[in-house]
Amino acid sequence: MSYFDEIKNYLERIKKQDKYNAFLEIFEQRALNKAEELDERKKRGEKLGNLAGIPVAVKDNILVKGEKFTCGSKILEGFVAPYSATVVEKLEAADAVIIGRTNMDEFAMGSSTENSAYGPTKNPHDLKRVAGGSSGGSAAAVAGDLVPVALGSDTGGSIRQPAAFCGVLGFKPTYGAVSRYGLVAFASSLDQIGVFAKDPDLLESVFDVIYGVDEKDETSHKIDTSPKNVAFQRIEGYPKIGVPKEFLNCSQEVREIFEKALKGFNIVEISLPHTEYAVAVYYIVAPSEASSNLARFDGVRYGRRIEGDDLISTYSKTRGHGFGEEVKRRIMIGTFSLSSGYYDAYYLKAQKVRTLIAEDFRDAFKKVDYIVTPTTPTPAFKIGEITDPLSLYLQDVYTIPASLAGLPAISIPAGKTKDGLPVGLQIIGKRNSDFMLLFHDIFYFTGEK
Repeated sequence: MSYFDEIKNYLERIKKQDKYNAFLEIFEQRALNKAEELDERKKRGEKLGNLAGIPVAVKDNILVKGEKFTCGSKILEGFVAPYSATVVEKLEAADAVIIGRTNMDEFAMGSSTENSAYGPTKNPHDLKRVAGGSSGGSAAAVAGDLVPVALGSDTGGSIRQPAAFCGVLGFKPTYGAVSRYGLVAFASSLDQIGVFAKDPDLLESVFDVIYGVDEKDETSHKIDTSPKNVAFQRIEGYPKIGVPKEFLNCSQEVREIFEKALKGFNIVEISLPHTEYAVAVYYIVAPSEASSNLARFDGVRYGRRIEGDDLISTYSKTRGHGFGEEVKRRIMIGTFSLSSGYYDAYYLKAQKVRTLIAEDFRDAFKKVDYIVTPTTPTPAFKIGEITDPLSLYLQDVYTIPASLAGLPAISIPAGKTKDGLPVGLQIIGKRNSDFMLLFHDIFYFTGEK
């Protein structure tokens, strides 16, 4: 089958079967043009890229030149990306086909995709339940077999949590391993682009294309690539798996599935004592950075504009109408945390505790090779079931610590509840050990042990 026909089939599948509200837009002409180009190059005998013809969906906060993007918000309605993110350029250079943009919580703020201005994404395993967030659209697109691979962004768990809810692989690289250039910033010291897939080989292939130093992103850096050329000897009981005692306060079903998945491994109980403060730290640091990053959306330079009597009222009306409730809430929290008289008491103290959390991980990795936890405390909840913001924030209680420490982590399917809902298992690796994580332990926990 030609690349053109394959991509056309995927486009038709998305049009007919996206009952999940996973996609906000498909880039039909862009995708077909790329597929046609690949067919022509193949006929000429040209060498094609490693991802030739593979359709990739991208989260709605990753820029694709010439295409609309909204970050799941009304404030950017109709805005067209003037350039492509580095990850998009790399994927297209490897001949992948960028097929569309996926739904998300507005500006990546949420754990259920219910905060999207374009409606919630539904879980392919139960349409009455959430797909997770904020990258719920990408997770549902892969879980629903609309695309084989999708990009998301992870600030405090926004790849791993929806991956767990939807029963797919979700990988958050080491902070800085993948360029953030072209990713709309939420919290700059935490945001990281990552990958969703069902096939671990495909996930690794996509990561192999998008990782690396980028001169446009000063936080990008080199990671250890030696495991790419190492054939690992998979021995029962190896490696040493650390299970933090602080991470087992979860539902009974999740705990049973988690413990069953760990049977036969060399388990070491460890402690990460400062992670009990992780959620509190995150919801000071992330909103503080968001309040600064989102100041640029003022109706003057980007997207929607609602005229007021003067400049200040134009700002106020534009932001008041353009931003949703959760975004407003976090901007207010962040602005308060950074305000005079409160900076030292809140933001500075939170950064100090963040350092202690990172030190807990460093100490733990002196004893173990990997740290394994449940990805989420519960399976996917019903749409509209949780309305209290604090309860929603706690959905990321197991994923936030690795984000604060800048560590690579992956959620993999561990099993299903009696109601058929997926449960995820999170594997956390040492800083810059991304390829070790992908080439080694993912196989242990997916039945190839």
